[in-house]
Amino acid sequence: MRLTLQMLISHGRVARKMGLGPESRLNMLRNILTGLVKHERIETTLGRADEVRFYAEKLIDYAKKGDTDTKAMKMANFWLTEKDLIPKLFKVLAPRFEAQPKGYTRMARIPNRENLDKAAMAVLEYKGNPFPPLQPAKREDELTLINQLLKGYREEQAQQAAAMVESQ
Repeated sequence: MRLTLQMLISHGRVARKMGLGPESRLNMLRNILTGLVKHERIETTLGRADEVRFYAEKLIDYAKKGDTDTKAMKMANFWLTEKDLIPKLFKVLAPRFEAQPKGYTRMARIPNRENLDKAAMAVLEYKGNPFPPLQPAKREDELTLINQLLKGYREEQAQQAAAMVESQ
């Protein structure tokens, strides 16, 4: 009973504790997000990447409204510490995701950091960036047993359908 109650009560903690306080946390998130817009792919700890991902998605949502929207400009001005990246946000990233309703980022885990803290690491990137993919594309191998069985089943079904058409 005690364990269940402790899990339900949040005690006011709604976000990860990163840095020395709320201002430090915001500055860290802003710097990571600026790096993400600048390079379109960043490597950081898993917790930070997971936290920044939400803000990166929201920033693109606002940027899709255009640079004439005042709220979009305020958001871009607040979150991007390098002001010369604002045109890139509106002219490069926003048009790339114009037809896509959501899911602009991709996060992949990478091996833990080996020095001092062994922190869990991740790569956060915007989809459609010019870099090579993090994970190689899965290729379809026709020689596996399952694919051979499926191929035979499809051929058998096609023959049965052709025979039914001829009999009618």
